[in-house]
Amino acid sequence: MHPRGLVKYANYLFDLDGTIYLGDEVVPGASMVIQALRERGKKLLFATNSTLYTREEIQAKLTRLDIDCKTAEIITAATASSMYFRDYATGAKVLLFGGEAMREELERNAIEMTYQADRASHVLVGLDKTFDFEKLTLGMKALRNGARLIAANPDPFCPTEDGPVPDTWSIVKAIETASGLSVDAIVGKPSKYYADYALKQLGCRPEACLMVGDRLDTDIVLGIRFGMRSALVLTGADNREAIRRTGIVPDYVLPSIRTIVEENELDYAEKLGV
Repeated sequence: MHPRGLVKYANYLFDLDGTIYLGDEVVPGASMVIQALRERGKKLLFATNSTLYTREEIQAKLTRLDIDCKTAEIITAATASSMYFRDYATGAKVLLFGGEAMREELERNAIEMTYQADRASHVLVGLDKTFDFEKLTLGMKALRNGARLIAANPDPFCPTEDGPVPDTWSIVKAIETASGLSVDAIVGKPSKYYADYALKQLGCRPEACLMVGDRLDTDIVLGIRFGMRSALVLTGADNREAIRRTGIVPDYVLPSIRTIVEENELDYAEKLGV
């Protein structure tokens, strides 16, 4: 298939960091691509596994980077976690290890939170920069009292301007090790919960959506696993060598997001797989 076909999809699910922006810098051409797709009447959704920021904060950042986006078009791992408890764990009492953005998302959906290990029905873990021995002990006790362990996302580290820092999965593994128990559910990409929520927001069938991202194990697996088409951009975490190493094969490999609509770069797009 000629890469010109990348504008044929009616719906687009875009990862953010590594795809739309790199830290506080926009990926060259990203604003042009988003504007061009909107002019063609496409439906767009921006999907991140981050738990550090609210949707309003991300929307404000995208606006600063000249990316046209509404708050309702953004999904974070914190958003997905809140939806998980609303839809699949009614009446949960959540022991939260995460930042203020996660707390806000839970409060918006009236999810009850607790700091007592013997009251918690679930332990929800996101990126918690204040996680320490006391919190580890609290989480261990909650699980050994019967609480379920829920990971907001499966990322072991988070890229920052100063280099990578431990992310959610590092904390999850610490709690698993201490308690002797295993995680019950992962809510962020590439989970079914995340895919279902995204497709419901877009109002489309999976095959009508192109998932565009820079990580094979989250973005591309999400697309492959749930019937979307997938495009790996080479502006972030993974490259062609990672495809050979992991065996995770996207439908498309693109130098960057701008390849989607810029005809003078179409020759550089590579179609893999099908």
